[in-house]
Amino acid sequence: MGNNVVVLGTQWGDEGKGKIVDLLTERAKYVVRYQGGHNAGHTLVINGEKTVLHLIPSGILRENVTSIIGNGVVLSPAALMKEMKELEDRGIPFS
Repeated sequence: MGNNVVVLGTQWGDEGKGKIVDLLTERAKYVVRYQGGHNAGHTLVINGEKTVLHLIPSGILRENVTSIIGNGVVLSPAALMKEMKELEDRGIPFS
C-alpha cells in the first residue's frame, strides 16, 4: 500500500501551502487539486524558470508526475485554456 500526503490550509489564504506542495512533488506520483478556483496564483521557480499556475496542479512541471484537477475545483474554461496555452508554448507536455 502506498502513502498519501494531504496538504490543507486552516487560514484564509497565502499560508505557504504551495511551497510545501512544490517540495513534495519532487517525490510524488500524483498531484491532485481538489478545490478552489483560479483567483490565486502559485508561483514556482524550477531550474531557474518561473511559472505561475492558477488551476493546473504544480506537478505538471515535474517529469513522471500525473496532475489531476478534481471535481471540486471551480473551473473557468477561459482561464484553463490560457494556462494550457502558456504551458504548451513552453513545451511542457500535458493531456
